[in-house]
Amino acid sequence: MIELSHVKKTYRDRTVLEIDTLTVPQGETLALVGPNGCGKTTLLRILAGRLKSTEGSVKAAAPVLYLPQKPYAFRGTVLHNILLGTHKKRGEALRLLEETDLLHLKDKKAASLSGGELQRMALCRLLVRPCSLLLLDEPTSACDAAGTELLLGVLRRYREATGCTMVLSTHTPAVALNTANRLIILNGGTIEADGGPQTILRAPESDWAKQFIAGWRI
Repeated sequence: MIELSHVKKTYRDRTVLEIDTLTVPQGETLALVGPNGCGKTTLLRILAGRLKSTEGSVKAAAPVLYLPQKPYAFRGTVLHNILLGTHKKRGEALRLLEETDLLHLKDKKAASLSGGELQRMALCRLLVRPCSLLLLDEPTSACDAAGTELLLGVLRRYREATGCTMVLSTHTPAVALNTANRLIILNGGTIEADGGPQTILRAPESDWAKQFIAGWRI
């Protein structure tokens, strides 16, 4: 689970994130949405332990797996990348590659992958391991519609198998609505709306959230 209390992140005199309280129960899937610069990546990086909050208390279940917005490739093949540090899981790695339509690329140099392929490979590299908290920053941003469907299916099965808490950020309303059972809309580092996706769609908690949702193409 996740517990945040009076969390604030500032850079010099600029506040980029300010959350009074936030609790995410174990097993929940939470989608973070909002415009560029609203604090989604900052929040994920704080939860992942990659960034320290300026103020407040942050508690998150361990182990944590984190997929950054710009995934990277290590030297070697696609399969080698996935098995780094966990060579006993070759069968699981091959299964994930098949589920993400990358099995035919397992012996290809990872650095030569396209953006969408690299994103899928990076996700496989995470999901070959179990976790209690899975953090994903724009996990489908480089994928086409087919690739997005593949990834969302893999994520759903992983969450069901592990019982992990999943928090993902996205600019794609359909991804948020079809994946999460809870939605948070961020604006200027603060929470504008928090609740079930359909509840927020019907009755946004602020005028700003209402205007933001009005621009969605669902």
